[in-house]
Parts: sequence; structure tokens; C-alpha cells
Amino acid sequence: MHKEVNRSLTGKIGRVTGTIAPGTIGEVMLPFHGGTSAFFAHPFDKTSTFSVGEKVLVIYYEPPQTVFVDELPEVLRE
Repeated sequence: MHKEVNRSLTGKIGRVTGTIAPGTIGEVMLPFHGGTSAFFAHPFDKTSTFSVGEKVLVIYYEPPQTVFVDELPEVLRE
């Protein structure tokens, strides 16, 4: 039996509020249900580190409150 994949946050841009690194549980703020919510965050590639204040891209969402993120592509940066 396959777990149903929830893609509702895939592709969203978030702001790191707790350092995301291998072996740690970071935190990212994301637009969610008409507001902004905090999510636990892990590096998608299991090796990257993201500092507080960086913007990241959600690659995978694991309900209820965990996301896996990657570096924001240059084309999406302001």
C-alpha cells in the first residue's frame, strides 16, 4: 500500500527561522491555509545547511508539520 503524497506545499518558498542542517531539526515559516505557519525542516539532500533568514524551496511535505527543503534557485531570488 502506498502512502498518499501531499503536494500542497511543494514549490512554496519559506524563510528559515531555525538553522537547517544534517542531523538537526530546523524550522521554516511558510504560507499555509491563509496565514503563516512554522514547520519542522530538514535538508532534502541530507547534506546542505541553511542559516536563519535564508529563503528556501520546499521539495517535499510530510504531514502534519515537516518539510524537506533545498536551496532557492537563482531564478526565484529577488
